[in-house]
Amino acid sequence: MTSSDAFRSAMAAYASGVTVVTTVGGDGEPYGFTATSFCSVSLSPPLLLVCLAQSANCYPVFAACESFAVSMLRDGQDEVALRFANTAADKFGSGVARETPAGLPAVEAAMCVVECAIEDRYDAGDHMLLLGRVTWVRFRHGDPLIYFNRAFHRLGSP
Repeated sequence: MTSSDAFRSAMAAYASGVTVVTTVGGDGEPYGFTATSFCSVSLSPPLLLVCLAQSANCYPVFAACESFAVSMLRDGQDEVALRFANTAADKFGSGVARETPAGLPAVEAAMCVVECAIEDRYDAGDHMLLLGRVTWVRFRHGDPLIYFNRAFHRLGSP
């Protein structure tokens, strides 16, 4: 196994929550992508980090946006995750999105939505790291959608 293949396999063995990251472009249109590379960075000030491939179609929009929202998906939202991971899909159709207080699109039925102002951006290999300062949070109880070994899982599933 090449070092690249071994690294991919190792990362697939790490269970992660699934998020959809969204913003509005300069053209007024909504943009978004599915991300599992997401983490909290600081409580004071509240900061989070999300990673986006520089090869993504929406990369130029996120490289220039001033704010973004992260929707943490709940158990059963596999279809939403796949829709935002697909470049050909109508990502915002079928009433999947609702506006946050700042006017950003967010997944309506998500377990949690976090709205962020851009704090900074960093190039990291073939990805861009978006550091966001949290400006608003909506939390609902529920079980998260989990991504592990290249498939979606639920808490307690084998």
